[in-house]
Amino acid sequence: MTPISLPKLCLVALIGASGSGKTTFARQHFQPGEVLSSDAFRLLVSGDENAQDATHDAFEALYFVARQRLKRGLLTVIDATSVQADARKQIVALAKEFDVLPVAVVLDLPEDVLTARHRARSDRHFGPHVIPQQVNQLRKSLGKLQAEGFRQVTVLHTPEEVDAATFTRTRLYNDLRHEHGPFDFIGDVHGCLTELEELLTTLGYSVDGLQVVPPPGRRAVFLGDLVDRGPDTPGVLRLVMGMVGAGMALCVPGNHDEKLGRALRGEKVKAVHGLERSLEQLQDETPEFRRAVADFIRSLVSHYVLDDGKVVAAHAGMKEAFQGRASGRVRAFALYGETTGETDEFGLPVRLNWAAEYRGKAVVVYGHTPVPQAEWLNGTIDIDTGCVFGGSLTALRYPEMELVSVQAHEVYSEPVRPLGMVPGSSAQREHDELLDLSDVTGKRVIETRLRGRVTIREDEAAAALESVSRFAVDPRWLVYLPPTMSPSETSRRDGYLEYPAEAFEHYRRAGVEHVVCEEKHMGSRAVLVVTRDADTAAERFGLRDGSAGMAYTRTGRRFFENSDMEEDLLTRTRNALSDSGLWDELQTDWVVLDAEILPWSLKAGSLIREQYAAVGAAAGTTLPAELAVLEVAVGRGLPLEDLLLRTRQRQEMTQGYVQAYRQYVRRVSSLADVRVAPFHLLASEGAVHIDHEHAWHLERLGRLAEAAPALFTATAHRHVDLNDAVSCAEAEDWWLALTATGGEGMVVKPASFVARGKKGLVQPGVKVRGQEYLRIIYGPEYTAPQNLERLRGRGLNGKRTLALREFALGIEGLERFVRREPLRRVHECAFGVLALESEVLDPRL
Repeated sequence: MTPISLPKLCLVALIGASGSGKTTFARQHFQPGEVLSSDAFRLLVSGDENAQDATHDAFEALYFVARQRLKRGLLTVIDATSVQADARKQIVALAKEFDVLPVAVVLDLPEDVLTARHRARSDRHFGPHVIPQQVNQLRKSLGKLQAEGFRQVTVLHTPEEVDAATFTRTRLYNDLRHEHGPFDFIGDVHGCLTELEELLTTLGYSVDGLQVVPPPGRRAVFLGDLVDRGPDTPGVLRLVMGMVGAGMALCVPGNHDEKLGRALRGEKVKAVHGLERSLEQLQDETPEFRRAVADFIRSLVSHYVLDDGKVVAAHAGMKEAFQGRASGRVRAFALYGETTGETDEFGLPVRLNWAAEYRGKAVVVYGHTPVPQAEWLNGTIDIDTGCVFGGSLTALRYPEMELVSVQAHEVYSEPVRPLGMVPGSSAQREHDELLDLSDVTGKRVIETRLRGRVTIREDEAAAALESVSRFAVDPRWLVYLPPTMSPSETSRRDGYLEYPAEAFEHYRRAGVEHVVCEEKHMGSRAVLVVTRDADTAAERFGLRDGSAGMAYTRTGRRFFENSDMEEDLLTRTRNALSDSGLWDELQTDWVVLDAEILPWSLKAGSLIREQYAAVGAAAGTTLPAELAVLEVAVGRGLPLEDLLLRTRQRQEMTQGYVQAYRQYVRRVSSLADVRVAPFHLLASEGAVHIDHEHAWHLERLGRLAEAAPALFTATAHRHVDLNDAVSCAEAEDWWLALTATGGEGMVVKPASFVARGKKGLVQPGVKVRGQEYLRIIYGPEYTAPQNLERLRGRGLNGKRTLALREFALGIEGLERFVRREPLRRVHECAFGVLALESEVLDPRL
């Protein structure tokens, strides 16, 4: 048996003369998609795998596919003779381009075996000189493969060795995706042993000298720069080396650690930037300890990819293309970040802000560049808070994403460059001042926790871009857009298009047993983002214009044209939150509310005038004249009784239509004419409240109505047991009473905010609208038997799918905001809802 160990991510070159059996060997040991054969690509581009004139085109195609695979982090095998140095040079260059290890597996079989195999084949036509030439070229190369750049070389000399070969795939040293934590990432220590012990203790570790006991299941991850500048580099090294050796910690190297290791190994380095202090402190240690330190530093891996790729640890950061890769430039990036090669006025390297362009899915935790406080930027966080410079030593608890710090006892070293920060500013906030067009254009796939991937088509994105760029509020307020809502299944009940029984049956089929029925207010949907004060708006939302909240429509437009009315509403809402005790109960300085603002005519005035009133006025003018003519005609004996009856019915239906919309029309001259009916307390600091049942939301929002009854109105509701016929009948009677007095109807929701049924995510709510209200939607004569029958054929599947996708996007956006993700990530979800709204569906649904 010939065991061959392969990194899980590498570029394998199968090298051997024609007839060595590379293709058969590849088929036995690799998956079909992993192997890129030069013969197969000749066949693809020319129709003949032996067409040597197609070799150039074949290799162009082969290398294109190889690049795509390596970019995606997939093991790739190139099956070609590669006996010439120039061919292998391309393979090594490709591996270097994508920072993967180049591996050579050489089939160096005896020339007589190759010749015999060639004679037995009828599909290969080349002269007898070819195989000896290839064998000669290969054997001249065998001793040079590692010098050419191949990190691992295996040579199989006989058919028996080839047959006995076996492969095992091993993780790269930096691949710890199988390690799920929880982790405590610790920033640059720089010899501050006392602060490190205090931080570990604060994190729940028991520290008694070198005896450390971590909290159950937790593991520390040190981000490098353990040494230099501070008072006790040996003590820090002894503690960390012990934790790593005991398996209770991981550690990546910092640039200071790397330089110390080189000095301890006798290499020539300049003893500056604190190295002289470490070397001085280590002089008092034994030679064995110094050797152990040098060996420990040399053993450290450039970076770690952890928890299924969700988090990456590196000293100076790690851009997405380098994560999980292994090369000299990956290690250099992990140690130093990205620099321009220039120095600033302090003599320090000018660093490029790689995090500003970061778009990776993994959270990157790093240090290296000291900052006054830990800073998030595009899913990356710098937790080097300058302990050795008198700042603090910081840890990030993962997955909790909680920052824990201890203050430095003193200034151990004066910083060369000041650590100052503009008050009220942050790296993320400065970056979020401007969104990138490329983050919202084209086809996009948005990952949501509730419903997986939601796809936004390119044409949908274009429509949303037009809307959001021209009409939407500042995107920093736009943390949530509510979803569309589907009606219940069509009722077969005489005279009704919608009826509660169908809504109840919809949820029964989904496996929901308890629902809440909420009065559907005839107003306009609004999202209220309210902060305690302008400082909160600046700190949490990045708005520094003095505003302390925003009210916007379900399409992201400013709700109030009158800014004084908007400010008055926000102030009174803020006061009601105080008087109701909700600020304190939720331990928050901001909330997001989902509400209806009444009257409907406040936002729909032009619609009422230009569409509904126009129809009513036209019918009110023409129908009486038609009736008068018909009555005269029937009086003269003409057979028009049926037409007269139908016209009278049309007049009655039109009068009902006018009465239906008129009751929702009220003049609004000030906020005293406005009512707000909130029904979802969506989010506050640290929480998106979808884990609470609707009863929790309605009770707390009812307290706003108690605190400010002149502005807020509570949402009437009933709880229904779908297995109880009496409970369902009472809810139907309640709906009939609501709609009989002009109410729009009700919304039926599962008792829990998010419900999953037999087929996955359940509709968050379905609306059941009243008989007369639907006359506004479908027109005066919709209840005519022939019209009602036609309307019963309406399709709901598109609307329901859209509602679920938008619901998932809305909640995803809120959760990202609460987690303090970058604005582009939050805005992506709101933008996605707007994009989906451009889908062509019957607007009357």
